[in-house]
Amino acid sequence: MWNRSELKEKAKGKLKGFYWQAFLVSFILVITGGSHNKLDWGGSGSTTSGTSGAGEFALEVALIAVLGVLILFALRIFLGYVLEVGGRKYFIELSRGSSEISYLLKYFDKKYYKNIIIALLIRGIYIFLWTLLLIIPGIIKMYQYRFVPYIIAENPEIDHNEALSLSREITDGEKMDIFILDLSFLGWFFLGALFFGIGILFVQPYYDAVNAELYQKLKVRV
Repeated sequence: MWNRSELKEKAKGKLKGFYWQAFLVSFILVITGGSHNKLDWGGSGSTTSGTSGAGEFALEVALIAVLGVLILFALRIFLGYVLEVGGRKYFIELSRGSSEISYLLKYFDKKYYKNIIIALLIRGIYIFLWTLLLIIPGIIKMYQYRFVPYIIAENPEIDHNEALSLSREITDGEKMDIFILDLSFLGWFFLGALFFGIGILFVQPYYDAVNAELYQKLKVRV
């Protein structure tokens, strides 16, 4: 059993003396797309319109936009995924009383790199495909596979199917409570958004630390 207040108090305690270090890790997770408070695989659409005098210019802009999206997509997969697992490892260890920012780069190792890419890419595909069907199933899958990076952070050689299966087991019957936990942060994120969105970055380490505490609570079920 777990409750939100207990998780938050533990997270606050673990962040004491390490907040700015945790801030840096959370910031990197946010800019590389590894934060929880988003859909893992976002779709983006574009509309094009043109006139006879601006067709070529519109085509060039569209090509540049597509190239930019592809570059960001590649960075998310080949850089962001590994940093996400390293960031989760950092917060797992922080919840145990250890704080080494080097955990962030721990998995840039050919021994683990390929396995991490495959596991998180498959997770992203599953969430994306379910989201295409309907938004709600996509959100459910997002919560179902929430702890895949945490599981891999502790077991970097684990098979991707097993990692996905373990995350499903961990979150079985817990998804609504985890959703409510996320809702409890809305006030903090709203306040952060008032400061040109920058304030959200200062809430993120607290949010990430709470999620690591939650993982520690739930993983004992399997």
